[in-house]
This record gives sequence, structure tokens and C-alpha cells, in this order.
Amino acid sequence: MGLATAWKLLGKFLGARIVLFEKEESIGQHQTGNNSGVLHCGLYYRPGSFKARLAVSGIRQMIGFCEEEEIPFEVCGKLVVATNDIEEARLETLRQRGEANGLQGIRYLDGDEMREREPHVGGVASLEVPEEGIVDYAAVCRALEKRISSAGGEVLVGAEVKGLHRFGGQWRLHTDKKEFLADYLVNCAGLHSDRVCELSGLKPQAKIIPFRGEYYKLKADRASLVKHLIYPVPDPAFPFLGVHFSRLIHGGVEAGPNAVLAFAREGYSKSIVNPGDLAESVLYPGLWKFALNYPEMCGQELRQSFSKTLFCKSLQKLVPEVTPDDLEPGGAGVRAQAMSPDGKLVEDFSFAQAEGVLNVINAPSPAATASLAIADEIVSRIKN
Repeated sequence: MGLATAWKLLGKFLGARIVLFEKEESIGQHQTGNNSGVLHCGLYYRPGSFKARLAVSGIRQMIGFCEEEEIPFEVCGKLVVATNDIEEARLETLRQRGEANGLQGIRYLDGDEMREREPHVGGVASLEVPEEGIVDYAAVCRALEKRISSAGGEVLVGAEVKGLHRFGGQWRLHTDKKEFLADYLVNCAGLHSDRVCELSGLKPQAKIIPFRGEYYKLKADRASLVKHLIYPVPDPAFPFLGVHFSRLIHGGVEAGPNAVLAFAREGYSKSIVNPGDLAESVLYPGLWKFALNYPEMCGQELRQSFSKTLFCKSLQKLVPEVTPDDLEPGGAGVRAQAMSPDGKLVEDFSFAQAEGVLNVINAPSPAATASLAIADEIVSRIKN
């Protein structure tokens, strides 16, 4: 999202000096480089929300960008599978929501029609969402980096912003490399967006709580069990979607993710613990309220994290033939999810703006898909 914004700013403010500060030694090392590579078309999101509007616009821009840059992608379609009568009744609401968001071609499939598309899928019915797809987001990042450089911008790696001070209508940025002066700041810091917001002098209304999403992969000889994307019907009683199957653009099938509290904001495994990050999370009242609101879900997610058998049991609701022996360890990502003090997850993309600064506070999925459209929103806000 930061790369997309830098590139769009260069196109709008001709002659401006645009510098992107990246704390790692290369780009895309966190949320973008560890996600499932799905192109989300905007099915689930509340009509009129930023997520709905920007996902629909974003996926079309992203596909166009990939075509121009010859980046691998595939609009392979998705099935949202109902496993019982209650979930089947929710499919109509999902269809109406998707069509309200501008999606095309959504259709209801009964059990037989569904299994014509996915012979090994379980359940009683599904929605076919033909506009959903998969892409190589690491390649998207590399292409954006090249476009920024070609347009006269700069991408500085190994340049963590550690301090911000406002004086005389300008900002002084203290980084690992040196100090810089800037007229305007855009904060797209993902897992650390709330902290950078505080550095800019604004108190964010929510805190980033890191949730790790763990994946398994189907072994190569069992990848044929899944032909498209296979997702569950969201349960409105729970804040996370649940495990699903995602084809990968360079081959293979990923199964997951779950959602467990990470012990570090960059905690990609159970063994990574950052005492400061962990203390900040567990001392936050919102996290305790969240756990009290969803004790069953929290317990289930935690148990699945330590048990391949339980993880597989959740996957079997979608593809009954999958067994624990079919699964091998996959990767993991950490979702930068903003949570309010009352324990509710911030559902929509969220911005905090003041003189000379725009902070993107909450941008979990579908922010990668929507990144070019989010960048347009940011540019519009700065221009105004």
C-alpha cells in the first residue's frame, strides 16, 4: 500500500520529491509478502464501506496493472460453500451484498452443480464468485518499486522512522540512515501504524493487535483435491472468516489460516516473542474484552494451532477427503488488526488526518488487492 501510494503521488504531484521509508532491507517483508496471494473482489464487505468500494475498484486496477507489467495472476473464481441449511440461508444475503457492491456473475449452485466445479467439495450448496483470483504480490511490489524509481521517486530500505517532530510547517524525520525534512507525511506502516501515528502527535482510537495466521499446504499428490478457491460462509457471530483453501499462483494449494494472538508484532512462529509487544497487547483492555466476547472461538483457534488433527477437522467441513497426512507445514502471516478499547475489531479501513499528515490506521485484508484504489483515496484526501 505504501508503494502504491508513493507511485500515485508521483503521478498527481508532478515535480514533488517523494521518498518511501522502509525499515527492512527489502520491500514486502511483512503483511504483503506473507499473505495468501488472493485477489479479493469485495463479496463480504458492507455496501458503502471503504472495503467494499475500494476492493471492487482495486481488483480491477490490480488486474490491469498485472497485465501491463506481465505479472502472473489468474481470475480462477471462488466457491463459498454452505455446509448446512443455516449457512445455505446466508448465501442469499451474501449474493445480495456482492451485487450491491458491483460484483458480476455471482450465482447460486446446488450440491450437484457445485461438485461439477469442485468434485471433492463437501456441503450442500455454494455461491460461485467468478471475479475472485490469485496473484504474485511480491512481483507487484517489485514492479511498483521500479515504477517509483522510474518516475523520480526514491525507496530507501533499512530506513526505520524512529522519530517525528513538527516545526515551522515541516516535519523532521529521524531515521536509521539520517534526518530528513518533509512537508507532508503518509503513514502506511502496517503492523506499526498505530505507533507511527503516535509519533506524528495523534492518538489513534484503536490499537494494532497482531493475530498470526498459520497455514498448511496440501502435499503435491493431493493438490488435485482443490481446483479453485474454496471458502466458508462467514458466521456473523464471529469476527474471523475461518480456514479455507487457496490455490497459489506458482502452484500448490494453501489451507488456512487460523487466527491466534502473536507474541510479537512480527511473530511469524510460536517461538518468536517480543516482551514489549506482548506486554502492550495483554495490558490492552480491548484484548481482554475481545477474549470474553469470543471465548469459544479463541479456544478453538488456539487448540487448532497446536493440533494438526483439529486444524484438519475444520478443513474437512469444506473438503471431507482431506486427512492430516495430506497436510504439510506452510507459512504464516501476521494480520495488523486494529482493535478498539471495547474489544471490537475495527471492521473498515481507517484513516487519521491532521495538518501535514495522513495515517492509515487499519488496513488488513483486502488491502493488498485494494492497494491501488486505497492510494487513490489517500491522494484525493491530500489534494483536498
